Amino acid sequence: MCVRSLRAGWKLETDIMCRNIKPLFNFEPPATDDEVRASALQFVRKVSGYNKPSKLNEEAFNNAVDEVTDAARRLIEALVTTAPPRDREEVAAKARERAAVRYGR
Repeated sequence: MCVRSLRAGWKLETDIMCRNIKPLFNFEPPATDDEVRASALQFVRKVSGYNKPSKLNEEAFNNAVDEVTDAARRLIEALVTTAPPRDREEVAAKARERAAVRYGR
């Protein structure tokens, strides 16, 4: 769930996910370590409000990215489904179609 900035009044948006954090579970081939880390980085950036932390906050920021990466990897490995794995190209094509409708391309 995304939280808008204070200027927008802290409105909770429960029907959409943060656009930059993509689902990683149940894909063939499985999510790579780089994809999991990129997702963790986006999450920590969103929560901290930093795109790139200051030197004073760099260690805490990097530790958080490492911890979220580990937690996400454990979660992905622990989840179980009976659904067939999703095809990455098919999901990407659907995302491009939604973007075309949304942005009028």
